[in-house]
Amino acid sequence: MQSLWMLFAAFAFSLMGVGVKLASDLYNTGEIVFYRGLISVVIMWVLLSSRGVSVRTPYMLSHIKRSVFGVTSLMLWFTSISLLPLATAMTLNYMSPVWIALILGASAALAGTGGNADRRLVLAILLSFAGVICLLQPSVGKDQLTGGLVGLISGMFTALAYVEVRQLGQLGEPEGRIVFYFSLVGMIAGLAWMLLEGTSPHTWYGAGLLLAIGILATLGQTAMTRAYKRGNTLLTANLQYAGIVFSSVWGMLIWSDRLNWLSWLGMGLIIASGIATTLMRARQGTDAKPTPATPVKSPEAEVHPEV
Repeated sequence: MQSLWMLFAAFAFSLMGVGVKLASDLYNTGEIVFYRGLISVVIMWVLLSSRGVSVRTPYMLSHIKRSVFGVTSLMLWFTSISLLPLATAMTLNYMSPVWIALILGASAALAGTGGNADRRLVLAILLSFAGVICLLQPSVGKDQLTGGLVGLISGMFTALAYVEVRQLGQLGEPEGRIVFYFSLVGMIAGLAWMLLEGTSPHTWYGAGLLLAIGILATLGQTAMTRAYKRGNTLLTANLQYAGIVFSSVWGMLIWSDRLNWLSWLGMGLIIASGIATTLMRARQGTDAKPTPATPVKSPEAEVHPEV
């Protein structure tokens, strides 16, 4: 099942989060965003060139929309982290699957489509989000309403970015090209932010962290793009919550974080929801009758059938 690529993406992003947390003691946010984007741009350029795939695209507007949504979400999320407790900021950003479900639900209602299977997936997403609340136990004080609004909007932009990824996939765009343009826009935004905040001196340790962040971001973005492009959108969105579980494990192993019973309950809800939705989609795939379809191909698909 192609949606299971989201589990690998969540694992890579959780490791990237560890790197960001460690690197934040040495670099400002703009520097981390810039180097993350720069490393990813170089990696994707080399990979695309080695496969003979051009970065030119007939769908530039869609790429710009996806990249702007994604980078805006990233910037807002970092801002919310500075204004809110980390658990609260993460919870609000992880509302993106809920927003995706609402966006797709509204689209299905307008089109007169949709069914019980999608409704069950929406319920599973809500169950996972309940698990996130139990695990992170967020709180917002009266003086944190601005930060809460910023975090909420960051989740909305994340959802819009993922919907654009899905649409680009349906147009036949290669995953590498989608990641390339997102990384390029992120690099430009990070450069502007870095020039405003200033630069920090490099050390071998810091450079190693930045390199690891860039590589992990590239792996995570590629796997996430493939999951949204080829898999079921709602199932992929729900599996995204696995990142919270992975991050909690790293917190316990590296920073000796302690979880109470409510946190363990939340982790269990997330895992149970992920397993249930995966089995649900697998059963539907077994029961469904294959129907012929004509795939949409990008120009590079003629040269690279795997695209």
